[in-house]
Amino acid sequence: MGLRIQTNLPSISAQRVLGIQQKRQEHATQALASGSRIVNAADDAAGLAISESLKGQTRGIAMARNNAFNAGSSIQIAEGGLNEINNILIRMRELGIQAASDTVGDQERGFLDQEGKQLLQEADRIAKTTRFGDRKLLDGSGGNMEFHVGAFGGEENVIKYDMSSNATASELGIDGMSVGDKSSARDTLETVDQALQKIGGMRANFGAIQSRLYATTSNLDIQFENLSAANSRIRDADVAKESAELASSSVLQNAAVSVLAQANQFPNIAMKLIQ
Repeated sequence: MGLRIQTNLPSISAQRVLGIQQKRQEHATQALASGSRIVNAADDAAGLAISESLKGQTRGIAMARNNAFNAGSSIQIAEGGLNEINNILIRMRELGIQAASDTVGDQERGFLDQEGKQLLQEADRIAKTTRFGDRKLLDGSGGNMEFHVGAFGGEENVIKYDMSSNATASELGIDGMSVGDKSSARDTLETVDQALQKIGGMRANFGAIQSRLYATTSNLDIQFENLSAANSRIRDADVAKESAELASSSVLQNAAVSVLAQANQFPNIAMKLIQ
């Protein structure tokens, strides 16, 4: 090839290669800085679409997991209130047995009756004030609750539960209960036993939904882990590969700069012939 002044083909070729190496270096730098293999959609259009879908799904699962935990918390609060009412009823049973015996006199029965009335008032207060947020849990007004525990829409991602448990004194039949005399004290035992059975049924119901929610959160944890791993394999940058790419592009860029500098001197050779 002859010597040309107007068109420096070696310089043009070196500029093209230099541009390629600069793009490689920029991409490797961005990948290392962001931790993502896909810097822009052109790197892997299909992989980006799949990755974004997985990202949305994992975020949805994380929120659904929080929903399941909050649902479990509301059930635990309700069950805790029932546990305390249960303890009060057991104490009322003790008072009834004690008052039913002539080992105590009428005056002592009066004292026992005072304690019993205070305990019954407290049991009723617990039932009417136990709540999660603004929803009362033990006065029968809870109604049907829906817990969204999935990453997608649809009824299959919803757990429905009837939170209409009623542990008020009137519902349990313990309002007006007294241990002020032997006859009333003996009647108290049967009434308390029936109330304890109702409380036991409510607690068993709460325990069943709690067990289901535990299984739900365990499944969501497994899904979150596996989807995160899948997204990582698609999206995350390989630091070793990108570091090698950065080193390679840096060396070749420096080489291209040197070659370009030499190529730019070619027209000077032709000028010597003219001189």
